[in-house]
Amino acid sequence: MGHWFDQNFVEPGKLPLLLALAAFVLTFAVTRLITRLIRAGKGPFRNITPGGLHVHHVVPGVVLTVIGGFGAVSSGRHGVTAGVCAVIFGMGAGLVLDEFALILHLDDVYWTEEGRQSVEVVVLTAALVLLLLGGFSPLGVNELTSDQEQGRFGIVLTLLVNFCFVLIALFKGKARMAVIGTLVPFVALFGAIRLARPTSKWAKRFYRNRHRARSRAVLRAYHHDRRWVGPRRRFEDLIGGAPDRTPAPVRKS
Repeated sequence: MGHWFDQNFVEPGKLPLLLALAAFVLTFAVTRLITRLIRAGKGPFRNITPGGLHVHHVVPGVVLTVIGGFGAVSSGRHGVTAGVCAVIFGMGAGLVLDEFALILHLDDVYWTEEGRQSVEVVVLTAALVLLLLGGFSPLGVNELTSDQEQGRFGIVLTLLVNFCFVLIALFKGKARMAVIGTLVPFVALFGAIRLARPTSKWAKRFYRNRHRARSRAVLRAYHHDRRWVGPRRRFEDLIGGAPDRTPAPVRKS
């Protein structure tokens, strides 16, 4: 077991990435536990409100991310310093992405439907880091043969083709497939050849006069959302807690 760990993580320099992922997931889990206890009014935890100002945990998260990020860049991929900086960075990233929805909407939407976006981003980030730990390289460069690696033309061509698949999937409204497709080319290809989401830029541009394609896209999106929205919401509620069912008051500018 020790030899396997050294061979797959320590020697390739992936130990800091593993530590950052562990710190990221653990920090997110602990933060969600504390915020759920605060929401329920249980335990000793309370919101930090010096002078009546609610300090969100994204603030210390940004500080930790900056410290850990710059420290990791300057320390390399091996050694104790690299591991410590990776843990600090992972903790900061967990705190920041836990309030991703707040940054996106510039509003305290933590316990609203919009707040689910934070959970989605955290899960997607953890999945991408796991793929990196598994040996995947961006746009599938690791799948090149030795002859292709020696020829710049083969590398550039592979990058361009896969990047085109990623862009097409993105314009078709398949953001998750596009992001994962940067690491797994087959996913980007699958997203590129499938029908676009009816609200995507691709559908508005190319399905405008193709009534049959637009109808198929709407019907496929309806069945897909109906099939997966329930399990996805239950999974997000399990991880991040159920949002408030009452609509948030409209804020006047």
